[in-house]
Amino acid sequence: MEKKLTGISRVLRKNMTKEERYLWYDFLKGLPLTVNRQKVLGDYIVDFFVASKKLVIELDGSHHFQGVGPARDRERDEWFRANGITVLRYTNLQINREFDAVCQDIMRHLGLAEECPLITASRSFSTLKGEKPPDSRIQKPSPVDGKGVTTKE
Repeated sequence: MEKKLTGISRVLRKNMTKEERYLWYDFLKGLPLTVNRQKVLGDYIVDFFVASKKLVIELDGSHHFQGVGPARDRERDEWFRANGITVLRYTNLQINREFDAVCQDIMRHLGLAEECPLITASRSFSTLKGEKPPDSRIQKPSPVDGKGVTTKE
């Protein structure tokens, strides 16, 4: 089962929802902790996992509120609690409309509220629209031939 879930999690990492991309690129990726995306835990795949804090972050789209969605979420959450893992759940609407508040809540649960400056929603809405964030590499002229040299800053 774990091998099957690992393959699914790889696909999910490559096909994140716009809300997952927004939270990942504009906030979680910049944290001073390792955050895993689409991580397999037991028989489940979680959206984001901070192993050092035993914290799962789940983003809930409409399917979480329909049919068997709520019952499945309760079952998952019970399994995580039984294994000492805290689950934070945010709706896609919260990500889209209350991004700063969501980030502050995550920081508080991670114990980073005082250590890290908050990356605000006003920084970039490009990932929300489905675009990848700008490349962090900068073209600098080479002192030898004047052509651009790509460096990482």
